[in-house]
Amino acid sequence: MSEIKNPPKHLVREYLERRARESAPPPTPEEIRRQLGWGMLMPADLKTGTSRS
Repeated sequence: MSEIKNPPKHLVREYLERRARESAPPPTPEEIRRQLGWGMLMPADLKTGTSRS
């Protein structure tokens, strides 16, 4: 099973700085993951929410 990796800290900091300047409500967790590129790093079955029995 592959390990879930987080985006680099500098990308998270840049994202948080951009979000702090915006007046819009916060995005959904899925949108945050998309913007940070987590979807590319996560195993396919965790992305879709399926579980294997």
